[in-house]
Amino acid sequence: MIFGVIVSGRGLSVDAAVPSYRGYRYPGEVIAHCVWLYHRFPLSLRDVEELMLERGITVSYETIRAWSFKFGPDNAAALRRRRPEASDKWHLDEVFIKVQGLQRYLWRAVDQDGQVLDILVTDKRDTAAARRFFRKLLKGEEAVPRVIVTDKLRSYGAAHREVMPSVEHRCSKYLNNRAENAHLPTRRREYAMQGFRSVGSAQRFLASFSRISPHFRPPRHLMTASEYRTEMSRRFTTWNQATGTNRTNDLILIG
Repeated sequence: MIFGVIVSGRGLSVDAAVPSYRGYRYPGEVIAHCVWLYHRFPLSLRDVEELMLERGITVSYETIRAWSFKFGPDNAAALRRRRPEASDKWHLDEVFIKVQGLQRYLWRAVDQDGQVLDILVTDKRDTAAARRFFRKLLKGEEAVPRVIVTDKLRSYGAAHREVMPSVEHRCSKYLNNRAENAHLPTRRREYAMQGFRSVGSAQRFLASFSRISPHFRPPRHLMTASEYRTEMSRRFTTWNQATGTNRTNDLILIG
């Protein structure tokens, strides 16, 4: 394992593990590019395989699946360490997803800037599930918000009273557009994947997807073209640091 020093978006210098690509046939730039394609765009594994073949790189979709399974969570965690500190106002929402044709629930929390804080996939939408999500969220953020905003699901109120009673709770179906809008990329991704195979696989994929995909989605409508290009260049630089690669605009062609 290779180690490097990074400066996180929270203002703290930390030592973080950089992925090691030792023993793999392809260089880290190719592996990281496949992981990026699969998590950034609504593509199937076979779509990514075809895109790489067009570049002269022959790799099977099963290999891309294995790369995404192994490196996706590490890359997502590295991006999380580099993201700005979350604001003190959190928006929480839940939406149903299909897992082997059955209805399951995806819980999501974002801050007031639309930055995804955490997600959780559960079988039910009850107080126990809401409590579990609250505790996972607080453990991951290591901070307590000033206020949380939810819809009128009663499970939120019960879990709030148990887990974070000192936090202000605003309950309204009209105040939670940020969390609801954050579900849209997941909807497109779910359609492209034709649903999920299990709750565990949905949790693993969406945990990585919810970190990687938003990283490459700055608020373009608030930027000029030059500002957008500058911001995207900065975000690609952060991605290169997180993946331990030195990717340029053109991938190395491998015959």
